[in-house]
Amino acid sequence: MTPTPDPAELRSEFLLDPDVAFLNHGSFGACPRPVFERYQAYQRELEREPVDFLSRRLPDLLAHARAELARYLNAAPQDLAFVPNATTGVNLAARSLSLQPGDEILATDLEYGACDLAWEWLCRRTGASYVRAPIPLPLDSPDTLVEILFAHATEHTRVVSVSHITSSTALVLPVEEIVARARGLGLVTIVDGAHAPAHVPVDLEALGADFYSGNTHKWLCAPKGAGFLHVRPGLQEPVDAAIVSWGYVDGNSFQERIEKQGTRDPAAWLAVPEAIAFQEERNWDAVRERCRALTRATREELCALLGSKPLAPAEMLGQMASVRLPRPDASLSSRLFANHRVEIPVAGPDDDLLRISVAAYTTRDEIERLLAALVRELDAEDRQHDE
Repeated sequence: MTPTPDPAELRSEFLLDPDVAFLNHGSFGACPRPVFERYQAYQRELEREPVDFLSRRLPDLLAHARAELARYLNAAPQDLAFVPNATTGVNLAARSLSLQPGDEILATDLEYGACDLAWEWLCRRTGASYVRAPIPLPLDSPDTLVEILFAHATEHTRVVSVSHITSSTALVLPVEEIVARARGLGLVTIVDGAHAPAHVPVDLEALGADFYSGNTHKWLCAPKGAGFLHVRPGLQEPVDAAIVSWGYVDGNSFQERIEKQGTRDPAAWLAVPEAIAFQEERNWDAVRERCRALTRATREELCALLGSKPLAPAEMLGQMASVRLPRPDASLSSRLFANHRVEIPVAGPDDDLLRISVAAYTTRDEIERLLAALVRELDAEDRQHDE
């Protein structure tokens, strides 16, 4: 059996600043040294002979990378296309729909802000409406979320768009149930899987969403700019790229339309197989379970320290957890970094959610450092409030 490296061992394989307690893997990810070196090797090969690399070798290199990603996600390679990030994929999926005035797109009010903006933009141009079902927090169960979401479905609902894992609230949503329920109602499903690959198991064939957009540069630890869009057969023809370019030659697939966008550096996409191999060689299922356990324990400590209730049951946690602060504190993240070299975000529309990421390299010492720093910063804030 493959041994499971401990967090300190794994930390040594990443390029992170050793003086920073990096508890914000969720925002942009972090790339381990072997994966980053393969990424740079592709860049050097590109610069050594650009024409040979881009004109002759690239199609086969992309096909290999796509095939490895498809194997990892249990999908057909021809149904996947590389994009820079998950938000790009959600945009391309949304713009492929023939929305009419009066149509409704159903989502929760926990969605990523950039995707909210994309839907609002599209609705202004089509006359459709973006309906955000308000999810009460704390949430008592995943089933409650499903019921509340679909209570807002109407005869005008055409699309259900949800996160696999929410951004600011850091909750793993029951996407299998949501997709199945939507399919039963004849609704198109779009899943924003920005945080999902390698964070939770992702089986695209079993899930059956019409569109699934994800990142590999977050929890799968590929280089920045490596995302993907998966589109179910039968829905691929209307999917357009961001621009019309060489991918639009007659007979090309949706994959070619999206990926052939003129001159760009494809190295991040090509390094995805190296990221998959890096994790598979290190018994990542066991690593992930260890991180989940530490996430749950840390949330309990943070709730006790901050006097907060958990936002949802532990079954809705992956490797991130958000805890409500005693009051909004937009500057807390900056103070924690400046004064204690602790990198952790404050999120949410009210700047009152502290979100911790427990990555493979996160040590217990870093958690203790966060807890001590929070005590000092919140005590200082309380004294300032009292003056």
